[in-house]
Amino acid sequence: MSSDAPQLIEQAVRGVLEEVPALQPLKLVVGIDLHGRGDIQQYRVQLPEMKITKDLGTDARVRIEIRRDFFNLMVEHGAKVADWEQAFREGRAKATGVQQYLQLIARVVEKHQERARLRRAHK
Repeated sequence: MSSDAPQLIEQAVRGVLEEVPALQPLKLVVGIDLHGRGDIQQYRVQLPEMKITKDLGTDARVRIEIRRDFFNLMVEHGAKVADWEQAFREGRAKATGVQQYLQLIARVVEKHQERARLRRAHK
């Protein structure tokens, strides 16, 4: 099961970057902790080149913690940015790290969603 984690992480990250293209040039190292039954799998994601390694990610500026089974479901069901936001609001996923990065990501996503709402409203 752990061997498919990097592919699922890549799929999730690509989905977010495709939905919010303004995040694509962001240079950032993200640590991802997938909590499973009695263990934690840790991955390091380096952006923008999308390099995913099984690593502690000690240089990560942002760390995301999420249950492995919930993460798998989210990715398998093609979760969109709004779904991920809801997971963070509900506490099913947790992001910590450098506050400036967290705020920047939140602002960029918020602006993107505002533009998307305006486009739908004008159609």
